[in-house]
This record gives sequence, C-alpha cells and structure tokens, in this order.
Amino acid sequence: MDFTRLGFIQGALASLSFGTLFGGRLFAAPPGWKHGGKPNLVFGVLADTHLRTSVKGNGHGANWPDKHLVAALEHFRAQDVDAVAHCGDMAHRGQVREMEFHAEAWSRVFGGVAKGPVRLFVTGNHDADGATYGDFVEKRYPDPAERAKHVLATDMAANWERIWGEKYEPVWHKEVKGYHFFGRHWGVDEQEAIRALNDWKPGDGTGRPFFYLQHRRPSGAVRSALMRHEGAVAFFGHNHWSIANWNMAYLYGGRLPVLECASCEPRGCSILAGSTWITKAELEGQENVGSARQGYVVRVYDDMVVFERREFGEGGLLGADWVMPLGKRNPHPFARDELKKVIGEPQFRKGAKLEVGWAMKGAKTTNGTKETPSVSDAASGPSVPSLRLKIPLADGNHDSRVYAYEVEVAGENAGKKLLKAVYAAGCNMGIGHEPNKGVTTLEIPKSELPPGKAFAIAVRPLSSLGTSGKPIVSEFKV
Repeated sequence: MDFTRLGFIQGALASLSFGTLFGGRLFAAPPGWKHGGKPNLVFGVLADTHLRTSVKGNGHGANWPDKHLVAALEHFRAQDVDAVAHCGDMAHRGQVREMEFHAEAWSRVFGGVAKGPVRLFVTGNHDADGATYGDFVEKRYPDPAERAKHVLATDMAANWERIWGEKYEPVWHKEVKGYHFFGRHWGVDEQEAIRALNDWKPGDGTGRPFFYLQHRRPSGAVRSALMRHEGAVAFFGHNHWSIANWNMAYLYGGRLPVLECASCEPRGCSILAGSTWITKAELEGQENVGSARQGYVVRVYDDMVVFERREFGEGGLLGADWVMPLGKRNPHPFARDELKKVIGEPQFRKGAKLEVGWAMKGAKTTNGTKETPSVSDAASGPSVPSLRLKIPLADGNHDSRVYAYEVEVAGENAGKKLLKAVYAAGCNMGIGHEPNKGVTTLEIPKSELPPGKAFAIAVRPLSSLGTSGKPIVSEFKV
C-alpha cells in the first residue's frame, strides 16, 4: 500500500514531535541536577488504605486484608524512613476495629505501636464519617448504645489515643530531623489549619521545604496560607487517582506543589484520570491497566526533593522519580512545560512491529465452549466485527514510561481517517509487572473503520503528559 499516496506520512506521521531523548539518567530531572550523598530526611506517604472488618461476625481481614499495607510498611522499613505519612481513610466503615487493624499491622512491622518511625497520620471521611456510609454499621449493631462503642467518631480523641498511644490534635505540627510537617484531620474547620500556618514562624531561615497533609485537596484559602512560606509541599488523598500519571503533580500560584497520593487499599482502586490532558481521542482499556496499590518514598536533600512513586501490590516503580530542585525558580520545576522537558518521549524498541488482524469473537473451541477473541487470517475479515491491533510495549526509552497509545487509521480515501487512543496495558503497575509482557490490545469495530479494503495504520506511544515518540506503521488489506 502506498502510504505516501494516501497523504498519511505527510499528515499523521510528519506532525509528530520526536524531540530529544534523555538517555541513561537515574530519574527525570532538569539537566545537570543529581543529588549527592545521603538524604537528610526520608519518609513514606500512603493514603486510602480502607481496611475493613469482615461482614460476618466480628473478625477482620475477610476480603479486605492488610497485606498491601504491610507490604508498604515493610518497604518503608527497608528504606529506613524517618517518618510515615497517611493522608486518611484508614477505617473503611469508620469502625474502631478497623483502626485497630492498622495499629496491629504497624506493630507487626515495627515491633510495637510505640516503636518505628514518626507517624504523620490524618483522618479521612471514612474514618470520621464511615459509620454513616450505607447501613452497614447500623445493621451490624442495631442497638444505638452498642453501636456507639464500635464507631470511631463517637469519641475520636479517646479512640485515637488508646489505639495509637498519642494525643489526638485536630491540627498538628510535628518536626522530624529539622523538617516541619502540618496535618489537619477530617472535619476540622480549615481555619484552624490556616491559623496554625499563619502563626508559624520558621526560626532557622534556611528556606527548607515543609510539608502539609490533609485528606482532600486543600482549598484556595489553605493554599494561600501555605504560600505565605517558601518551600511548601502538600499531599492529599481521597480521589484514588493513580500517580502513574504525571498530571497528579498539581501546581498552584506558580510555586505550590500539591501532590495526589493514590490509594493503597486491597481492591487497588488507583483510578486513571485526566485523559484529555494526554490525547484528543477518548482513552479506552481501563480494565487492562492493573489494580495498583500505590504510594511515595520521599527523599529530601540540601538542594532537591525526590518523590519516588511505587506500587506495593506486586512491587516496582511507577516510572521515573519526580525531582524538585529547591530554591526560588521561575518557572517552577513542576510547571507542566518544565515537566514535559524532563519526562522525555516513550519509544518503541528498534524493530518493534504492530500485529494486525481480524478478531473472531465467540469462536468455538474443540469442546464447544466459547473462547476469548482470537486473531484470524485476513480472508475471514468481511465476516467479523472488528480489527484487532496488538501493540508491543514501548519501553525503548528507559527514562520515559509509556502511558497510552494514539492510533490513527487511514483508508484509501486520504481524507477519511480514524483517531483512537488506548491506555498502555499495565501502565498502572510497577515497571516489569505489566500483564502479557506489556502487549496492549485494541479492537476497532469494523463499522468505525474508514471505507475501503486497504488501511494504513500508525501507532505512536504517549507519556502521561502527552509527549509522543516515533510511531510504528503497518498496512492491512482485506
């Protein structure tokens, strides 16, 4: 098939931005920025662990085990963290037993509730309001007096102190190795947090970063209070949005990074979001991205903060570290245009090929049962409903992880083109843990294809910021 005759190369492919590859760096950072030596501070960050007691009886762990929380804590211990932050939603139904379950996991990993790194915990809506979700707790404990004994919010302060062995403070301020942390529990008037931030007077004048935690994204008023001081970094949870996506590093006022912290709950609900930031086509294939349990390991150096994004279910990094050089910088290193400069372009390996064929849905096996769709030869094309593309993993550039693929199909009429997009298989999981070696399958219904019996197909890999690598192309004839 003559790609040039179709105008395909001049149109779809010539418009791609290949850019410059950043080869061999350990993490994505502005050129020349690499930390040296041991970090001054290391801490882990989790959110939305949502442990739940079993539905039947008063036991715990059925269906909602603590193994992913334990895996995260064990990794933090192995990294010798100085502190562990949690951005809320520990107790799924707001029950005392569920919070105790967290404390038991902590004790198993660190040798006791009073041992281990500094805890930087805040509550979320499920902790403080969990008893009101549905009628679970009400059915379990019909008697109001009995129910009150099992609900955290009946006396959050007393339950918190008994379970964690520390005073419950609606807004707290803690110092770890000379670095300051602020936290606001769920349901606490944000004016209390604003007053604490406004009253704080850093004494050393070093301009060190400081950190703020709450369950939902901070409001404009809280963000303004944070920006009264240099070096603020905020973390929040609640949304369960995947931090495999670089768009989860928000920037306000040109200098305040506010970082989404994804879920580490048993179901693995790290939801993909922000597809319109990546491609103009609607992204498909969320069922193939993987059920991740995610969190951060944060390392603070004299001149930068490094945010390692990790998956705690099967393990592995979610991509290159986010690196924030310190000091006043305009633009800020987390500005979108700056991040695009360092994320690079994902690339296919040399010689990578696209597999194209007709999908045979409902094909019968030898025992008469239906099997999963398979690829037939082209002769069966006119009688089957969709064209199947099998896209190899675009891992040719180790510094830029593929997040999605943009697919363009041109027919014999060069003016008739179809644009599709699909999430990369396993993009939500740790690198090296993608299913089926990272091969992504996209099926295009025959009714959506351009008219004709010959097609030119181009697939280009995209990062989560939409930077694009070189495409692989193929032709297909009916």
